[in-house]
Amino acid sequence: MSAYVFRSSRPHESVLPRSHRDAHQRLNTYGPIQPMDQPAGILRRLFGRG
Repeated sequence: MSAYVFRSSRPHESVLPRSHRDAHQRLNTYGPIQPMDQPAGILRRLFGRG
């Protein structure tokens, strides 16, 4: 056995949140992608597409 120690500034994979493997999994978890150009109004937040 060697005394080799690997050091990195990146946290271990078990600590980091898992990235989504595909777009469908992200959609199921968080819903559709929201536009960033203008904030959603109160009607859109209450009724969805309204």
